[in-house]
Amino acid sequence: MRIGDVLKAKPSREVVTIGPEAGVRELLARLSEHNVGALIVSSDGTTVAGIVSERDVVRHLHSDGTVINNTVGAIMTEVVQTCDEDTPLDELMKTMTERRIRHVPVVHEGRLTGIISIGDVVKHKIDQLEFERDQLDSYLHQT
Repeated sequence: MRIGDVLKAKPSREVVTIGPEAGVRELLARLSEHNVGALIVSSDGTTVAGIVSERDVVRHLHSDGTVINNTVGAIMTEVVQTCDEDTPLDELMKTMTERRIRHVPVVHEGRLTGIISIGDVVKHKIDQLEFERDQLDSYLHQT
């Protein structure tokens, strides 16, 4: 199973991005509007300059209390773990668990093509297990 398979199963492949110069107020509005926990930081919508999540907001709120007056570029995570559409799902699951990350941008041939959340991974694994269970159940009732 590859990440591209998980992306195809998502109801929407839209990747919500935000520019590094945007304010944190705008970030919070977009997180709420799209009901997501992280946005890809990108100046052009196709390259990854960083990622900014609810965790980043909370960490900066705790450390300096003035996070709301900052820009996205000031609070984003700049070193971003990415994956490719050809990355095996189990490999990404291991990386997400070990590095304690919940959102991974999918970059294929240098272009942002999607984002995978830990929720996407769990849903895909559950669907896969249910399918296998149904196949085994069907097989057992045939004999």
